[in-house]
Amino acid sequence: MPEEAEVRGLLALMLHCEARRAARRGPDGRFVPLAEQDCQQWSLPLIEEAERHLAKASSRGRVGRFQLEAAIQSVHAERLRSGRIDWVAVTFFYEQLIRISPTLGTQTGYAAAVAEAKGPEAGLAVLDGIDPNDVSAYQPYWAVRAHLLQRLGKTSEAMEAFDRAIGLTEDPAVRKFLLQKRG
Repeated sequence: MPEEAEVRGLLALMLHCEARRAARRGPDGRFVPLAEQDCQQWSLPLIEEAERHLAKASSRGRVGRFQLEAAIQSVHAERLRSGRIDWVAVTFFYEQLIRISPTLGTQTGYAAAVAEAKGPEAGLAVLDGIDPNDVSAYQPYWAVRAHLLQRLGKTSEAMEAFDRAIGLTEDPAVRKFLLQKRG
C-alpha cells in the first residue's frame, strides 16, 4: 500500500502542509494567510520530500484527489524559489480536482484561484455558481466571497459576507484577522 499513487499523494500533501506550519501564525499568535506568509519560514527539506513523493505518485499514471491537492500545494511551494505563484497552473489543477472531487472546499479554492488568474469578477462568478443552500454554513466560502467583493469595491456586500464569515469562524485568530480585513 505505501507504493500506491494516492498514498504517496496524501503523504506529499501532508508534507507540503507541514512545511508551512511555522509561517501560519505570527510570533503573537496572529493568523497569517498563505498569500502573506514569509516563505523563508517554510521547511525546504519537507517541501523537497513532498516533491519526491508527488513525483513518484505521478509516475504511477493514476491521478487522484490527493495527488491533485498536493500538486496545488506544490505550485504554492514554488514561491519559495521563484517568488511567485503560477495561478494558471493552480486553476488547472483545481479544474481537474473538481472533476473527481467536487466538494465545497474544492469549488471555493477554485474560485479563489480563478480570481487570482483572471480577476475578482471571474472568481465571484464561480462562487455564484455554487448552490446557496450548500454554502449557508461554510465559512471559507464567505471569507473568499468577502475578499472578492471587497476587491471589487462592493463595500456593503463585502461587509455582509465578512459578517457571515466571522460568525462562522471558530478560531479566534482567524476571527481577528477577518475583523481587521473587514475594517
